[in-house]
Amino acid sequence: MIWRTAYVAALISVLATQAFGAPAVPVHWVQLGPGGAAELRVVTSAVQCPAAVIDGAQYRLAERAAPDTSFARICAVTIPSGARNAGLDRVPVPLPKPAPDRILVIGDTGCRIQGSNTQECDDPEKWPFANIAAEAAMLNPDLVIHVGDYDYRESPCPIGNSGCAGSLWGDNWASWNADFFTPATPLLSTAPFLFVRGNHEECSRFGPGWLRLLGPLSFAAGGPCAEHIAPYAVALKGMTLAVLDDANAPDVNAPRNLVQVYRGDFAALNQMQGPVWLLGHRPLSGYVRLPPGISAGGNQTLLMAMLDDGFPQNVELMLSGHIHAFEAINYAGKVPPQLIAGNSGTKLDNAPTDLSGINIGGLPVASGITLPGFGYLLLTRSAPGWKVDVYDVHGVLARTCNFSARRLAC
Repeated sequence: MIWRTAYVAALISVLATQAFGAPAVPVHWVQLGPGGAAELRVVTSAVQCPAAVIDGAQYRLAERAAPDTSFARICAVTIPSGARNAGLDRVPVPLPKPAPDRILVIGDTGCRIQGSNTQECDDPEKWPFANIAAEAAMLNPDLVIHVGDYDYRESPCPIGNSGCAGSLWGDNWASWNADFFTPATPLLSTAPFLFVRGNHEECSRFGPGWLRLLGPLSFAAGGPCAEHIAPYAVALKGMTLAVLDDANAPDVNAPRNLVQVYRGDFAALNQMQGPVWLLGHRPLSGYVRLPPGISAGGNQTLLMAMLDDGFPQNVELMLSGHIHAFEAINYAGKVPPQLIAGNSGTKLDNAPTDLSGINIGGLPVASGITLPGFGYLLLTRSAPGWKVDVYDVHGVLARTCNFSARRLAC
């Protein structure tokens, strides 16, 4: 029976390689998870998981998910705390720093193909994520935060559309590899990632693939798709990064059961060691311009969840995506400022340039700006706070803001 099991596993690997483009040289990355644990993950077409060398010792990766008709084999190993060097097939693996000084933020990176709403995935001017990843990698970040929405290829490219002809689609390795892993290679090789779940990673969309590939918890094939993951903390020197799974928090309506879920999440955040940076895909209030020139925004589920208990006061800054633009917002009252970095690849939204004075959903904006175009952020530790450099698609510095004492100055 052993040889038969091995034969079946080998056959599945071969079929996955042929049908879904699984890589001969393993795709690999390091991601931070609950408690700050660093995990090396690998996607491979090999029959067994590879071994990594960490501080001179060999560590065999364990199988996280077996290959099937949609995905290649996924392997993982936890990197010991304090490790000084690591490699996979003699290729260096980026290791986390306990006090990162340079934090890169990207979001909403995929190429949209959704019925007739399509993006020209073969045109780097129209879908520039690969260029953004290459430019951003040259900044040598210590940590990369992706604020969600990785795979937008929900349907076949429409017949006759030359801009996305031949594009892969669906919740499978080929689509994930095309939309995220291949263009992100320079960044994946440069620094560890912290992955936030976006609304495109809902269970009805690409949630099963996200949980398998990037999810923070163990993966059980064939089990129910987790619609929600409780908030978790990544403790760094002098601060805590708190990851909020708000993929299922509707923007327009506020279902009572979900309001209670996120009310509980906010209560959990309030118990974390401050100062806290809150990482979530959907902002409390981010703004877009809808025809005929009306500004819209505000997540009603999250806003209702904070109505009774207020917003956690240990949170100093919020990082989000979802709005396909760069926005820097200071809210009125006791709500911390918001950076939105949803402009790293997918089709851009039209947003007001000056957000000051906007009040949608009961959360007024004291001051705020939007910058046009594709881009990304680099936050650099700079006493007494952080410098926020906003880069455009070509790696040109477009704006510098400063963050300290729960306020953004842009």
